[in-house]
Amino acid sequence: MSDKDKMIEELKALIKPYIQDEEAFKNLHENTNFIEDLKINSANLVDIVLDIEDKYDIEIDNDSMDKMLSVKAALEIIEQKVSKK
Repeated sequence: MSDKDKMIEELKALIKPYIQDEEAFKNLHENTNFIEDLKINSANLVDIVLDIEDKYDIEIDNDSMDKMLSVKAALEIIEQKVSKK
């Protein structure tokens, strides 16, 4: 399993409590949109960001948070922040 696959699995575990669309979650891929596809509301998106910060011991600023709408964007931001530690 590549690092990216591992991160996707970790991300899935973090977002699972918040999803509203099980089918979209089962078919989750890089272009899955948290709000449109998984029906996660913006308040829960903030919870997910806080969970990500805790898990990876990183800080996600508001600009990054605003961009974190898809799996791919989330992975890019996580990788970027982790690499700066």
